[in-house]
Amino acid sequence: MPNLLRPVLLAASLLAGTLSMTQALAAEDPHAWTEEIEGERALAWARAENARSLPRLKDDPRFAGLYEQARAIATAPDRIPGVVFAGGERLRDFWQDATHVRGLWRETDLAGYRAGAPAWRTILDVDALAKAEGRNWVFSGADCLAPDNRLCLVSLSDGGKDAVTVREFDAREGRFLADGFRLPEGKHRFDWIDRDTLLVVTALSAGESTTSGYPYIARILKRGQSLAQAREVFRGDSRDGGYGVSGQVFRDAGGRVEAVVLARPLDTFSAEHHLLAGDRAVKLALPLRSTVQALVSGRLVVSLEADWAEAGLKAGDLVDFDLAAVRASPGALKPDLVLRPTQSQSVEQVASTRDRLVIGLLDNVRGQVRSLERTGGTWKSTTLPLPADSTLTVTSASDDSDRILVGAAGYLSPTSQWLADAAGVEASRLRSLPPRFDASNMTVEQNWAVSKDGTRIPYSVVRRKDARMDGSNPTLLYAYGGFLVSQTPAYAATPGKLWIERGGIYVVANIRGGGEFGPRWHNAGLKLDRMRVYEDFFAVSEDLIRRGYTSPRRLGIMGGSNGGLLMGVALTKRPELYNAVVIQVPLFDMINYTRIGAGASWVGEYGDPAIPAERDMLMSYSPYQNLRAGQPYPTVFIETSTKDDRVHPAHARKAAARLGELGYDYLYYENIDGGHAAAANLNERALRQALEYTYLMQRLVD
Repeated sequence: MPNLLRPVLLAASLLAGTLSMTQALAAEDPHAWTEEIEGERALAWARAENARSLPRLKDDPRFAGLYEQARAIATAPDRIPGVVFAGGERLRDFWQDATHVRGLWRETDLAGYRAGAPAWRTILDVDALAKAEGRNWVFSGADCLAPDNRLCLVSLSDGGKDAVTVREFDAREGRFLADGFRLPEGKHRFDWIDRDTLLVVTALSAGESTTSGYPYIARILKRGQSLAQAREVFRGDSRDGGYGVSGQVFRDAGGRVEAVVLARPLDTFSAEHHLLAGDRAVKLALPLRSTVQALVSGRLVVSLEADWAEAGLKAGDLVDFDLAAVRASPGALKPDLVLRPTQSQSVEQVASTRDRLVIGLLDNVRGQVRSLERTGGTWKSTTLPLPADSTLTVTSASDDSDRILVGAAGYLSPTSQWLADAAGVEASRLRSLPPRFDASNMTVEQNWAVSKDGTRIPYSVVRRKDARMDGSNPTLLYAYGGFLVSQTPAYAATPGKLWIERGGIYVVANIRGGGEFGPRWHNAGLKLDRMRVYEDFFAVSEDLIRRGYTSPRRLGIMGGSNGGLLMGVALTKRPELYNAVVIQVPLFDMINYTRIGAGASWVGEYGDPAIPAERDMLMSYSPYQNLRAGQPYPTVFIETSTKDDRVHPAHARKAAARLGELGYDYLYYENIDGGHAAAANLNERALRQALEYTYLMQRLVD
């Protein structure tokens, strides 16, 4: 039971002025000093931890080979380019390889790409830019003005942070515009209205950010104006949860703006929606648990993440509204049902082409893509002819045609890239990734475990066909379990080469909290029901052991971010099940998470420690508070990044510091750059992977 008096006394001391904030936090938490991201003490500690831990992995004779294999996969020149439509017959992609580890933003034409002989033109060389400016730039994307996509807003991150610097760029001439639009480093939201006008959500001062660090004021910025001169058109509140106000600009095929919708998140998953009409924003009568997805054929398409009882609609439904009626009566919306998924299905993606609505659908964690055309007042749906039993991802949809690009993959099936005509219902393969490992003696199985409350939980097992079911197989179990994020089959290039080829088993669990079966699967693990997520994970772990795939001596687990929290809960709740735990960029201190980094934006997922019932639940599983002496904890491997401004590195630092304080052995790696991915370039990613698999071999194979 938590000590509910302590926060009250702490607050009273602060109000009385007897404690500074730093002193107060230190009194509450002896490791509060880790929260100063680049504080002298914190960085010195991190460097000392790296110096202690890394030789234990890098000096292993297997490390060098693992690193070279991981690096070869990450930088392979025969990877499939991640092309997207860039207007007309042009395609663009961002490419990284061994020579360009920071990357090239480049362009080619569709005909040459289809023929297998693209003539690439470099738009921006990020390696050269970083060298010229003496900065650790990470390319964070470019937002270009339709229909010609010449003027672009390029986002550059310092070391991989979520916060970016934005500069206007002429993609045709390959240069930044000296007098163009420019936004200083921040967590901005922005979009083009026209060539001389931007919709910008940004913070001009600390007071214009929410408690989780996101901006909440939307402005119209004209060319030549400073941000201070921009006209405010909407504001949320500093106490809002979620990721701050955002805006979507919807256009027709000619680039004309048809609608601008602003979203004001109230917590992680609930948001108000407003339609921008001139200088004012009009609130739309949409449920708070809904998302505006697309505008097609004059219809505003919205997904529902909770039941809309008054309209007779269910969580997971896809609905639409006549845009003209929305403008006329924003407070009295009349939805029409577009698609209602079955119990085994989930709407995973929604995209739009010039005339079509495109839906990526999961059915028992396998994908399909549907093309919908509105005729005679209804939507007619056709399933596109794409690979079966695969994960299908719509990677780009054309604004000026009905073409889409789709990626297809399975655990043992190398990723392929497809060009589909959503109108003609045709599809052709453009590229296939060469195999990265020998899958000829491997198989994939989908099994179901039964969780504590009787719910059946699917999981996939990738293994060699000759693996003996005697509990002797080194096994790596991966899961996430949060934020409606689905874990779908993906080509297992790195685990295939570094783990399965060497006799290991790789497992992915589809536990609740994710979106594999729609919002109901996610909603089942929110806040006070959070333990269901962890019980699902333990059920899969026990099922693997019961079926003879592995044993606690040979079972390791891995997860990052929210999955890193899952790893911490597994460590503290069921340490006897595991002999290796890879904890990547984790949440760990769930009693204080709302005041650390962007934590306040996740209250809708985990609950609020200021609410007694929710604090009790958080205290029951918060790994940091539940670490105890004398437990059978295995030696864990904790990873984070100094530049992670999403999940603050203090969580990982506290985990390690507390384990050390209690006398446990552990390994720790803090990448001084790298952001939430814990890697700022391809070489760093390969290094992290090699460290992880070396650790797993030491713990599960040796």
